Formats: sequence, C-alpha cells, structure tokens
Amino acid sequence: MKKLLFSISFLTLLFSCKNDNTVSNNDETKTDNVTENVVEKTPEEKLPEGSQLYTENNGLWVGDFEAKEFQEDKEFVYVNKITIDIKGIYKEEVIGESIVAGNIRPMNGTYTKQDNVINFDLNEPGDDKYDGVFKFKIENDTLSGIWYANDKKSVVTERQFKLVKRDFKYNPRNMIPKDQELVDWFTRKMGKSVDGEQYDEEIYRAASEKVTIFNSSTTKFNEKMLKNLKKIDLEILRNTIYARHGLTFKKKTFRQFFDPVSWYIPISKDVSAELTPLENEN
Repeated sequence: MKKLLFSISFLTLLFSCKNDNTVSNNDETKTDNVTENVVEKTPEEKLPEGSQLYTENNGLWVGDFEAKEFQEDKEFVYVNKITIDIKGIYKEEVIGESIVAGNIRPMNGTYTKQDNVINFDLNEPGDDKYDGVFKFKIENDTLSGIWYANDKKSVVTERQFKLVKRDFKYNPRNMIPKDQELVDWFTRKMGKSVDGEQYDEEIYRAASEKVTIFNSSTTKFNEKMLKNLKKIDLEILRNTIYARHGLTFKKKTFRQFFDPVSWYIPISKDVSAELTPLENEN
C-alpha cells in the first residue's frame, strides 16, 4: 500500500513539473514573438500629425544668388541677393519662400536626411516666368545649392547660392558704408568728348558721399539740406529707408547699391506700413 501511494505521489509531482515547464516555455515563446514583431518608430513617426521637424533650420537664409548657366550675349544681373525663408519642415512636406529681385515666390517640396545633412527639393508654382526649382542642402551652418529655371530659354537658366542664417531686425541707424561703390552702372547716356578727336563716350551717374552721411530715418530733412544734392543722391536716401525695413527691390538700379550691404536683408514687397512718421515725412 505504501509503495502504491508513493508511486501515485511521484507521478503527480512529475506531471505537475511538466505542466510548469510547458507554461514557462509558452510564456517565453510569446515574449520572444512580441519582441520580434515590434518595429521601433523613428523620431519623425512618433510626432503627432502636423508637427514640425528640425525647427532649428526654420527662418531666413541670406546670401548671393550667382548666375551659373547663362547666355553670354545677353544682358542680365550676374549676382542678386536672395533670401530663402524656410517656414516649416514636416513629415511629408517642406514649405518656404524665395525672395529675390522684387519677387516673393512660395515654394514647397520634399526633403531627405542622412546623418547631419538635410537635402531639399523645392518647387516654385510655375506661373511666373522667373519660377524654377531649388535643390539645396543644409549642412552645419550653411545652406547651399542650385536653382534651375523652368524656362530653359531664359537668359539665366541656373544660379548657385551659398547662404547663412540671419535674423532680421529693423535698425534706423543702418547706413550705406563709406567705401560702398556709388556709381549707377545700369543708367548711362552717351556724351561728346574732345581730346584731339571727337568720339562718343558712356556717362554714368555717380552719387555723392552725402548718402553715406545723411540718415533719412533719424534726421528731419529740410530744403536747405537737400537742394544741392543730385537726383541719384535723393533716390538713394529715399530707398535707404525702405532697405532698412527689408524691401526687396525690383529695380536693378537700387539693388546694385543695397545688395552688397551686409545689414540689408530682403523680406517683403511692401513695407509702407512699417515706416515711422519721420521716415514718411522725409
């Protein structure tokens, strides 16, 4: 009888152990399966819909917009100043604006990121004759790339640029530097000169140094101050007001004076509402 009871107890214990092992193994299998099926989400995928990425790159990028491919026998401006305004980088889209030569054009497109470099492919709408495609990258503190004109018959079909990030802040004391070239190379007329023989010569308008001294945003002008100035002096003094507020100039005559100036950042086509009472009076 004792042997029978012992055998039953042993079998019961053995059966219990087998059940415990089976449950344990099943649990381990389930855990392994869950781990294998989980795909870790990227930081972009974890963000809610509509969230912005890489916001440190949003804002104004400013620099030279230099002709790269062009028709050499045609007239054009070789270098303009450009502002690229990145307004938002989202999971599926990039939104921004290009601001150059009096034009402000919306643009949108896509991006790819590899290591610390973000590559962009952005399109302007295409309903303006100067629209095109911007392909550029942001690496470290520099935005650089190429613009390709939609119209392959344009005088300039490609421009290159290398821009730095800038913050715009109105400063009424910004002045044209004293070493700035003050010749209007886009307005010329023919004159006669006598030097042993008679010939035609091109005459260009040149501004006086007064435009680097008179501040049209802080000084109230009167007739006595202005009456001996040249017409080009008055044009520059007037437009320096607009340049301080970030107007993008359509007229190349004015761009030649302000594009080279370090503080000038084109951001708007109309700054009339931003002018101070004194600036309006002047």
